[in-house]
Amino acid sequence: MRNSLFLSCAVGLCAILSPAVLCAQFQPPNPDELKMTADPKAPGAAAVYLDYEETDNDGLHSQIYYARIKVLTEKGKEAATVQIPYWGGEFSIGSVSGRTIHSDGTIVPLTVKPEDLLIQKVNEVEVGHETYAEQVREQRTVFTLPSVEVGSVLEYSYQLRFNAQFYWHLDPDWQVQQKYFVHKAHYLFTPSVMLNLLWWPNLPQSAQIITDAAGRYVLDVKDIPAAPEEEWMPPIESVLYKVHFYYRGEAYSMNVDDYWKGEAKDWSKEVDRFAEPTKPIRDAVAGLVAPGDSDLVKAQKLYAAVEALDNTDYSRQVGTSELKQLNQKAASRAEDIWEQKRGNSNDLAQLYLSLLRAAGLTAYATKVVDRDRGVFDASYMSLDQLDSTLVIINTGGKDVLLDPGEKMCPFGTVNWRHSDAGGLRQSADGPGSAITPAQVFGANTIKRSGEITVDPHGGITGTLQIVMTGQEALAWRQTALEVDAAELKKQFDRSLGKIVPEGTEAHVDHFLGLDETDSLLMAVVKVTGTIGTATAKRLILPGFYFETKGAEPFVNEETRLEPIDMHYAEQVTEQLTYDLPANVSTEGAPQDTRVSWEGHAVYVVKTKSDPGQLTVARVLARAFDVAKSTDYQDLRGFYQKVAAADQGQLVFTVTAGQTGN
Repeated sequence: MRNSLFLSCAVGLCAILSPAVLCAQFQPPNPDELKMTADPKAPGAAAVYLDYEETDNDGLHSQIYYARIKVLTEKGKEAATVQIPYWGGEFSIGSVSGRTIHSDGTIVPLTVKPEDLLIQKVNEVEVGHETYAEQVREQRTVFTLPSVEVGSVLEYSYQLRFNAQFYWHLDPDWQVQQKYFVHKAHYLFTPSVMLNLLWWPNLPQSAQIITDAAGRYVLDVKDIPAAPEEEWMPPIESVLYKVHFYYRGEAYSMNVDDYWKGEAKDWSKEVDRFAEPTKPIRDAVAGLVAPGDSDLVKAQKLYAAVEALDNTDYSRQVGTSELKQLNQKAASRAEDIWEQKRGNSNDLAQLYLSLLRAAGLTAYATKVVDRDRGVFDASYMSLDQLDSTLVIINTGGKDVLLDPGEKMCPFGTVNWRHSDAGGLRQSADGPGSAITPAQVFGANTIKRSGEITVDPHGGITGTLQIVMTGQEALAWRQTALEVDAAELKKQFDRSLGKIVPEGTEAHVDHFLGLDETDSLLMAVVKVTGTIGTATAKRLILPGFYFETKGAEPFVNEETRLEPIDMHYAEQVTEQLTYDLPANVSTEGAPQDTRVSWEGHAVYVVKTKSDPGQLTVARVLARAFDVAKSTDYQDLRGFYQKVAAADQGQLVFTVTAGQTGN
């Protein structure tokens, strides 16, 4: 009987761990897989997952991963490098096994021990015109399968063991949609406690999580397309097929509506407690505003006072030991933030709320998901998905949204990450869900203007002014907080290098209004170089100086699966005057043009020819930030017309004789 009990336990354990991954017991190579040269289910794919498995066991503190991948192209050889999340003492790597199988059946095993794996350094990631270091504690442990060729089958498994001191329960994240097409995948989760375990899925309609007789959660999927790589997508985590497990305490309702009602109530109560206008706050307000100030003026003065404080999200957090040395305590109320003259973005937003209420204004808090990170989803019952606190004042019967926790953000402007974003808000009717307003295109403008002197051979010199408002100005002002003046100029020059014509250089000479958030931000730029094509009798230049590199989106993307997220509405204007030599005259220029996507975007071109000069003006105004994939063909058609019009040229006739003005 004792032997039978032992055997039944052993069989159960093997079933949990899956025979394909235990002790590197890989299956014999499949001849059909070795012969594959392409995959009809994934045309043009660099590689495909033939099989993928993830086995998570809470009781064993273990996660086991297994993959079998077919390499189809040279680029697909990148799949041989496997990255494992590394979280210091929170996880350890229990085992690693792998092999490369060549097309002829030759097997080259991976010979590596977990302790020999390299920890990958923090990478820099370019976002827009800025380069950031990923300041997160997650790093990557890396191993590479050996002797990989086009046609190889890669097979590997590894085990992660999590430290129960850090994790009371394991809450897996099943990444169902991968970099490559997945033929089949199997996911298995054995929880140790069933109480209030929830999951947040985004899955194909054909996929379903089931619970087996042993209380384990099982998901089997087939033919999962590769993760989308489309222009201007929402955050990738918002669109990928995935399942996230998480736990809720006994006190929480499992009904979505009831959960958010209760959570909104608790959140609002805590905001009111933190932002209570105590005597130190009322005294501060008395020193900042005058009795005769209007509500709007009061709000502006208090906003400026909060913006002037140290925002530790842009400087640094002060640790507990340093607070003790400064004879300060961790902030628990708005008055603590005011006393210490520092706080993170959310602390400062709640301080501003407190100051407004102390001044007698009607003001509320709202908390939203940052749109560069995700999209609010009420079916995910967790307040953790909300990132940023903003403030709403009601003046003259109208709500005004403000972003006091955003350093260098002008009064009345909101970082695009916080606009058109879902979350919670307070109101006169009580707390509830809300979406912040989208931005209007007139609030976010870039105007490039100036004069360029042209010689008969296409040589140019000139001084341009680039004037920015809204999001572009905010981004560069925040960059200036993180780098010195020389580095700021280098970054701005790099952004110009992506849009100016080949053969020319554009360098910022100086900025105006960099430290003044309520003024325009101007970059004065010097341009030099040679552009276009010169013959004995003609000089041909690009029609639009900043549009020569064909940067219009969507032109080459025929179909669309995901929504379009262009962050914010904006208007970009280019107006340049070309000063011509006496022996050069205008023969042709882009025709006056108007292209419209009704209610969404408009493109206008106008030219004006005068003796010795030609002025070219171009305006592209986009009134939307997000569009549905069903609107894609209309959107693409608009940008195709814009791209075609941008191919216009300036044609000048060159006559023999005087070459000066």
